[in-house]
Amino acid sequence: MAEAVFRVVQAGPLVSVQDGGRPGMMRFGVPASGGMDRKALALANLALGQPEGSPVVEVSLGGLTLECVSGRVSLAVTGGAFVVEAGGRKTGSWQVLTIEAGERLVIRRGHWGAWAYLAFAGTLQAPRWLGSAATLASSNLGGGVLKAGQDWVVAGADVLPPRDLPRPVSARPRRGLHVVMGPQAHCFAPEALEAFATGPWFLTPQGDRMGVRLKGPALALGDALSIPSEPIVRGSVQVAGDGVPVVLLADHQTTGGYPKIATVLDDDLDAFAQLRPGDGVAFTPISAEEAAALGRFRAERWAEYKARMRERTGEAVN
Repeated sequence: MAEAVFRVVQAGPLVSVQDGGRPGMMRFGVPASGGMDRKALALANLALGQPEGSPVVEVSLGGLTLECVSGRVSLAVTGGAFVVEAGGRKTGSWQVLTIEAGERLVIRRGHWGAWAYLAFAGTLQAPRWLGSAATLASSNLGGGVLKAGQDWVVAGADVLPPRDLPRPVSARPRRGLHVVMGPQAHCFAPEALEAFATGPWFLTPQGDRMGVRLKGPALALGDALSIPSEPIVRGSVQVAGDGVPVVLLADHQTTGGYPKIATVLDDDLDAFAQLRPGDGVAFTPISAEEAAALGRFRAERWAEYKARMRERTGEAVN
């Protein structure tokens, strides 16, 4: 079978292999990991006719430069509005293009977005851990963090027609987040709950794949630090003893004893992950019933969008 080989020339911090993650492993103390922007990861794969959870390269604001050492393969780039250079031709993300031996692929930060996703029309040969190539950044288990000098192989490399990809509205960074208060909202003073809902809040540079710290009013905890350690979910807004909230993301710990003032609607998290340090964010509290209804509505729209993407991909390939 045809294959393409890429050499890493430069890779910024947290540029790693990710896939659909490890759902169902948290009871064993294993974070789910996977893409920070799961929708962009899925669409990069679907654009190439791949299963939506296939391994891709997740590119941070530090950027990535690959050299195609041998072979020829098509690829898709989605996520933020990154600048893409392929074989000296400058373009942007949200497209399918082809690169061949002797050419370089450069992906670097553009006008907006914090993460880009690079999928290949073939199988990226990446190590697995517990059945997944998703990289747990704290341990480097899984596919791994990309480093200069490494070679990566794409097996079954295929060449597809170039095309622009439709970018869903939900791909843009989301500054307004829906939250369900709790599970420890009752541990906070009323003025802390009001401060959380009114802000203002800004993302700080203190963030990684585990979560991001926010800058804003201090949230007085009272006796909230006396709670026992308990399971944590993606989107938990955890408040440490300094009164600073942290929104937990893909590589979050599985248990913890700090109180959670609120939980972000899961569907808001992918677009939230595309915000950059310094961007503002606001929280809108809704009831659990409203969150469930909104989540179901968006899940239906997302399923419809993926179906249209599969149809367009089939038409483009055929």
